[in-house]
Amino acid sequence: MQKKVAIIGAGPAGLTAAYLLGKANQSVVVFEKDPTYVGGISRTETYKGYSFDIGGHRFFSKSKEVEDFWTEILGDEMLERPRSSRIYYNKKFFSYPLVAFEALMKLGIWESCLCVLSYLNAKVFPVKNPTNFEDWVTNQFGKRLFNIFFRTYTEKVWGIPCKEISADWAAQRIKGLSLSSAIWNAVFKPKATGNDKVIKTLIDSFRYPKKGPGMMWEACTEKCIKMGVQVEMNTGVKDIAQADNKWTVHTTDNRTFEGFDYVLSSAPMRELIPTVAPQFPAEPLKSSQALGYRDFVTVVLICKDEDAFNDNWIYIHDPSVQVGRVQNFKSWSPYMVPDPEMACYGLEYFCFEGDGLWTSSDETLINLGKKEIEQIGLTKGSAVVDGYVVRQPKAYPVYDHSYKQNVEDVRQALKAYPGLYLVGRNGMHKYNNQDHSMMTAMLAAKNIIAGEELYDLWDVNEDAEYHEGGLRGAEDANKIAERLVPQKIKN
Repeated sequence: MQKKVAIIGAGPAGLTAAYLLGKANQSVVVFEKDPTYVGGISRTETYKGYSFDIGGHRFFSKSKEVEDFWTEILGDEMLERPRSSRIYYNKKFFSYPLVAFEALMKLGIWESCLCVLSYLNAKVFPVKNPTNFEDWVTNQFGKRLFNIFFRTYTEKVWGIPCKEISADWAAQRIKGLSLSSAIWNAVFKPKATGNDKVIKTLIDSFRYPKKGPGMMWEACTEKCIKMGVQVEMNTGVKDIAQADNKWTVHTTDNRTFEGFDYVLSSAPMRELIPTVAPQFPAEPLKSSQALGYRDFVTVVLICKDEDAFNDNWIYIHDPSVQVGRVQNFKSWSPYMVPDPEMACYGLEYFCFEGDGLWTSSDETLINLGKKEIEQIGLTKGSAVVDGYVVRQPKAYPVYDHSYKQNVEDVRQALKAYPGLYLVGRNGMHKYNNQDHSMMTAMLAAKNIIAGEELYDLWDVNEDAEYHEGGLRGAEDANKIAERLVPQKIKN
């Protein structure tokens, strides 16, 4: 039987669900508050013919289903790109992921010895049951390497001390790595045999749309519309209400859409939950409002190309500058820069919406970017000919000490609202990569089409060991250590 589905948000999760449900001849309406862009944080913005990615999006997945989806949408418009990134610390550039011997050589013999002693101390006297990021990483690398390669950048990204960041963040992103394993793997380069779990390096290459990630979601939207999916741009959702097993959506332009069997929301959990009727109980409602988000500003600098660097991006661990990461859009795709004599860089400044960086004028931010990119030594400020600023609210769900319980409170309360699915990064308040967000939508679509709960969406990414390692599009998910696709729920 055909179901009627409302989808809040035209990001990767929302559009993946819309496409798959449209293919299955379901009735779908997508509500997107942005008047221009689809793709959410995976959109591509443009300025004077230059295209730029908001945050950097490598198209790489362990899931064959996700890889096949991307191929189905864009096909030959996907490029195969080499992966290259480094860390900038103490006026030196270090390979990322860290190459143990290179890192120790560049740190110097004395500092390297202190790092090794610090690591050995952490092994002999580890923090028992670490609950915060600092303690977890210190157990793996030692306090000295933590301070060099983790503290500054992490605190730039999140805006809070590492002691206040949940250990879940580290466990999700860098599980299984330590100084000893990095050195061992560098020397012996072990291979997977049988059921052995090998800690893999980051991917060497990835796919990428010619004109940036937004190209994927713009094409997906066009295909959705051709299948009969209704896409309402410039249409925010004011509230949703359930009565008699049907959902009604009220939009910010004072329209009413009725008769939905399901609502899929990728809107930030903190924003959605208060808009639901009947109202959530007091405790989970309070929990939803305690969730935090981190925002960022991208300062785009259009420069004369002086072959400054070829990395996709560089992580800036130097506390003397405010910039946290620098992207090279030309290295993502040469098609994003219309003039081969020019280069286009994106300097990412992590902040909170409304703080000093966020509210600074574009001119002030561009001047800051010119000053800091020269200070780092990536190019001269005089090479910059133009600039542009993009502000991205709610880019990252914050993993503070209380986030897990807050999300669990909401998750349990959702059981009283049949037909309401939360999907994607902000919808589930999980720091999902793009393919994880898509997978939550894929499983939601399968549940809707089947008319029963075949999959638990919350299991996606629960078992990730290293966020960009391993095999692309693995046929047999059980043969890899990370990103297992959740199995069907057993009765």
